[in-house]
Amino acid sequence: MSTLFDNYRLGHLELPNRVAMAPMTRVRAAAGGLATPAMATYYAQRATAGLIVSEGVQPSLIGQSNPGTPGLHTDEQVESWRQVTTAVHANGGRIFAQIMHGGRVSHPETNGLQPAGPSAVAAVGDVFTPSGKQPAPLPRAMTTAEVPEHARSYADAARRGVEAGFDGVELHGANGYLISQFLADNSNLRTDQYGGSIANRIRFAVESVEQTVDAVGAARTSIRLSPGATIWGVQENDVPALYTALVKELAQFDLAYLHLEVTTDEATLATLRKLWPGTLIINPGPVTGPGQTRPADADYWLRQGADLISFGRAFIANPDLVERLRNNLPLAPADEATFFQGGNDGYLTYPAYQYDAVAA
Repeated sequence: MSTLFDNYRLGHLELPNRVAMAPMTRVRAAAGGLATPAMATYYAQRATAGLIVSEGVQPSLIGQSNPGTPGLHTDEQVESWRQVTTAVHANGGRIFAQIMHGGRVSHPETNGLQPAGPSAVAAVGDVFTPSGKQPAPLPRAMTTAEVPEHARSYADAARRGVEAGFDGVELHGANGYLISQFLADNSNLRTDQYGGSIANRIRFAVESVEQTVDAVGAARTSIRLSPGATIWGVQENDVPALYTALVKELAQFDLAYLHLEVTTDEATLATLRKLWPGTLIINPGPVTGPGQTRPADADYWLRQGADLISFGRAFIANPDLVERLRNNLPLAPADEATFFQGGNDGYLTYPAYQYDAVAA
């Protein structure tokens, strides 16, 4: 059986191990959605991962969900990302940009625009704004004519991402953001070709992937999904049928990988593994301790057919996570108070493991 520390061929990339760094929002971007030198340091510190997936990057101004997040829709943003990709590659790493359109999960205080989603149904919960958390506002329903424009925004951002030096892109189709909103039958009440039946509700996801493949190629395109997750109030009442249909459609594109969160039953995940002919990344989620995945959990999912395992919070406090896992070293806990506060504390201040000095 493969282990976390075996190499792996991912399209045009040779990965030295099967540990992926999961995308995590850190809200450290500069004004205008620009990547910063601190972000370059942060990702370069973690370049021993087999693959890094960046924080969610908005493909358009209206796609911005949170304040302080980076974008890939202006020339200035492209230029700012080059320092990040250059630093990761200089340290021997590989990095995909996660393209994340927030859809209804946004606020006018954040980007000056009314959020837009599949239907005029507000998300459940408070969203982040420059002045603090506020209830999610009512979005406007996208017109049938403009839905393809939002699908194209993923492809446009992917082009810019490759121009900025990313090795590929991951479409964020999970966790209650725009693609997920189209999939869920309580946030998508449409009666046109993008709503109602399963075939219609998966259409936006498939079109977004197809346009991205046309833009940058299948080997540089991937997608992340969270079957059955209820984040931001989305609800899918037909998870096995919905994701079976979606994965069958996506399988035709020969994507770099499918990234699945363990948010549904194992029988459904096993079915999706059988349907997916390519690389599968599994994110087991925060199943133990302070939101950290144990090596034993990773080994379990490798036995179930995963090719790579993604780790989230464990990478925040352990920039040398691969070495710690390889040598069974203790993992440092992450300070949740610093996740979204900005600045370098809790961002660049976690050290690599300190070995005891050996006497001569």
